[in-house]
Amino acid sequence: MTKQIGRQTLRLFYPPTIAASAAVVGQKEGKGPLKHYFDYISSDAYFGEGSWEKAESAMLRKCFEMCCNKNGIAPQELDLIFSGDLLNQCVGSAFALRDVGVPYFGLYGACSTMGVAMMLGAMAIDGGFAEKVCAATSSHFCSSERQYRFPLEYGGQRTPTAQWTVTGAGAVIIQSSGSGPFITYLTPGKIVDAGITDANNMGSAMAPAAYETLRAHFEDTGRDPSYYDMIATGDLGAIGHDTVEDLFRRDGVKLGNFYTDCGVLIFDRQKQDVHAGGSGCGCSASVFSSLIMRGFSEGKWSKVLFAPTGALLSPTSTQQGESIPGVCHAIAIEKVIPN
Repeated sequence: MTKQIGRQTLRLFYPPTIAASAAVVGQKEGKGPLKHYFDYISSDAYFGEGSWEKAESAMLRKCFEMCCNKNGIAPQELDLIFSGDLLNQCVGSAFALRDVGVPYFGLYGACSTMGVAMMLGAMAIDGGFAEKVCAATSSHFCSSERQYRFPLEYGGQRTPTAQWTVTGAGAVIIQSSGSGPFITYLTPGKIVDAGITDANNMGSAMAPAAYETLRAHFEDTGRDPSYYDMIATGDLGAIGHDTVEDLFRRDGVKLGNFYTDCGVLIFDRQKQDVHAGGSGCGCSASVFSSLIMRGFSEGKWSKVLFAPTGALLSPTSTQQGESIPGVCHAIAIEKVIPN
């Protein structure tokens, strides 16, 4: 029996529960508005290592271990791990988890990677292929700057549309049994290319993909945006967030006050020099694993639509004059399984 409803949404027959979460961030993120929600804030950008790339692996490893500890399990009790990052060949995740001894899937969905990991983990459990999995991802401002733009020493000026890559990691344990919150619906996103070529304006490049995925989710499920207590897109930042609202407004749909974006939430744009907001794999991962999961446990919300976004570019594609395709994956998370 098919689990697909509508044109691209999946309804899970055996909704898995998110049993634990952890978020580890850097110093700048720890000075932002979510500072009281993170599990660990590092004052050392190197995380005790000798390079930015090794620092990212150390950060993700710490986050992964904290998440397992909060779930009361040894890492080896996991059936599968789904993880990824922004570095070439996802080495941040691979080296962070190389000694765990658990079957590992390395993923790349750009800044939507946490959504990809959670989605595949939920599908594996719903399909009976696993009982307990971990979804995790990370990004580091310095390693990302070195890979995608310029060395920090270059001191290049940032445009107003640019976003600040979050130094952060998020991890969740998803399992077949538990008291919730539950992953109930998945809407995998399609690649959408709006023709944006400015690598310093990724919010505008990703916004059309977020719009298309959210619209498909509402059409497939028959749900109105007001069904959710919170709709949180990924790292669109202020510009991408406003663009999504405008696209829905043209359809006569108001997303309302319950629509926000992880790239808007993680920094204080008035006090911190981040321009259009936060970005990076660790942006939506750390916000979800801290603020959003804490909100479920504290009863602030019971239904959240989590929709991380990703800009599918590389330095090579940018240098060749390619546009920036975007993607967005939406995950419905509910305190009680709907009838």
